[in-house]
Amino acid sequence: SRKTGPDLYHKNAAYAAMVSSLDESVGRILAGLEERSLAENTVVIFASDNGGFVNRWQGEQVTNNHPLRSGKGSLYEGGIRVPLLVRWPGVTHPGSVCHEPVCSTDFYPTILDIADLEGDTAHNAAVDGLSLVPLFRDSSVRLNRDILYFHYPHYYATTSPVSALRARDWKLLHYYEDDHLELYNLAEDPGESRNLVSRYPDRVLRLRRALDNWRESVAAPEPQPH
Repeated sequence: SRKTGPDLYHKNAAYAAMVSSLDESVGRILAGLEERSLAENTVVIFASDNGGFVNRWQGEQVTNNHPLRSGKGSLYEGGIRVPLLVRWPGVTHPGSVCHEPVCSTDFYPTILDIADLEGDTAHNAAVDGLSLVPLFRDSSVRLNRDILYFHYPHYYATTSPVSALRARDWKLLHYYEDDHLELYNLAEDPGESRNLVSRYPDRVLRLRRALDNWRESVAAPEPQPH
């Protein structure tokens, strides 16, 4: 707690200790692989299922996802942009960075691809996701996918019911309560501070149509009155 200060975004010492412990635990796993001579034949994937919890616990704010907006539960970048690190000796390049948007639904086809397994054909036909192996081999590659969709028809401390899509650098959010839309250019504004809906009405129309079509195609559940 002596290392916190009013000018810092992260002030929760207990949470910082937990993050430090997680880091140590990952190191123990990697060291264990080395000790057992398994490291060169093991793919390690480190990821999170959502952004940091920004609400309060026992009177203190847990964390802050600055410069990203909001956190766990929301469809702003603070809620859905998460860590993803991959180590595959002889395939991934240490220190390289890939900017291609991916999603956790990609892990299943990726692991099948890594293991050279087909999996269950009937099950695979209904599964979203693409293999990320081409990105592991070359971080500059683009996948044959231009849009990622998100759907959260619930209430939470950080959000009301909302759907969103990311089309490369563009992000559209649709809130159910009042039917309002928000549009952001993530390349220029990763903190989602400037709503561009009024500036790009044609783009908003195209993206809203794509979002509506996706929700219909997957029979996405809509929020119901309590």
